[in-house]
Amino acid sequence: MINEPWLSKNILRVVEILLSSYQRAFEEQLISSPKFIGSKSQQALELFTLQQPVLAHNTAEDPCLIYANTSALKLWDRCWEEMIGMPSRLTAPKHKLKERRDLLKKASENLSIKGYEGLRVDRKGGLFIIKNARIWSLVDEKGFHYGQAATFNNWEKI
Repeated sequence: MINEPWLSKNILRVVEILLSSYQRAFEEQLISSPKFIGSKSQQALELFTLQQPVLAHNTAEDPCLIYANTSALKLWDRCWEEMIGMPSRLTAPKHKLKERRDLLKKASENLSIKGYEGLRVDRKGGLFIIKNARIWSLVDEKGFHYGQAATFNNWEKI
């Protein structure tokens, strides 16, 4: 078992797609070490330790999380093993699932959206509002869809 699962070969590929998709969607870098400067491991470390939460889920009918950085893990009060593989719908309260589904559909149709605000729930049932969220589709260089990702720079516990 790898001590740092966010450095596994599969996750390094997710990070690569996540970063390149963000660049295409928003015409800016999510991290400061662009592809041509940092190694994949350096990029993965920078993303994993980024102060703003970053999460990603796959394309399953009931999408499951495939990535969460340290900030996201802390905010949702979960460890990597609990968060990765968990249905991403569990990050939102039940009464907000339709709103979340509609948002993800809109983001998928447009490939990205900016400025989203929504209610989320942590492992213990604590609520918080995410603000100024960006959501984008994860698409590789050949056009294959891997899922969606989100990041935000502001949140407020309720």
